Amino acid sequence: MAFDFKKEYREFYMPGNTPEIVAVPPMHYIGVRGAGDPNEEGGAYKQAVGVLYALAYTLKMSCKSAYRIEGFFDYVVPPLEGFWRQEGVEGVNYGDKAAFQWLSVIRLPDFVTEKDFAWARETAAKKKKLDCSAAEYLTLNEGLCVQMLHLGPFDEEPASVARMDAFLRERGYENDFSAERQHHEIYLSDARKVPPEKWRTVIRHPIRRR
Repeated sequence: MAFDFKKEYREFYMPGNTPEIVAVPPMHYIGVRGAGDPNEEGGAYKQAVGVLYALAYTLKMSCKSAYRIEGFFDYVVPPLEGFWRQEGVEGVNYGDKAAFQWLSVIRLPDFVTEKDFAWARETAAKKKKLDCSAAEYLTLNEGLCVQMLHLGPFDEEPASVARMDAFLRERGYENDFSAERQHHEIYLSDARKVPPEKWRTVIRHPIRRR
């Protein structure tokens, strides 16, 4: 059976609908950076997501090619994730999507090296006739965070964020946003197939002791 990150690391992908504190270890990702409204039809964000999935599945299906990745085992491609920020804003302002600066990512298995990533980027670009030059191999270390599962549309996230903030105040913590530590979302639902009221999104914020 294919290795499923969501099931094997439930503490990072399957939190409950109440806030909790978690220490997130370093993880490897495919990443594409950009700016602007993610809902823009044909915009930079949707193009970035297309590149991420093209590379993610090129790596997953490498076992059917002549290229060999050392230590490879079959796995389920992890969910899409996003880091979001806006200049001069702590957290995010959901009413000003055009001001978003985002980093869209998909987690990589630990056995995927920068060399393997470079092969996948070149291979996907040739096979799919896709510009993959903006894709990066990243290692991110989030550290101490608060997170919870948000159920419903993205524009209703402020209610969940308020619960997270209240939880932190009660326990002597505070948010620790910076250019490196940002509002983080993990998308557990396919927004193309699931109605907005049933969307499941992990919201994660960096924190520190107050």
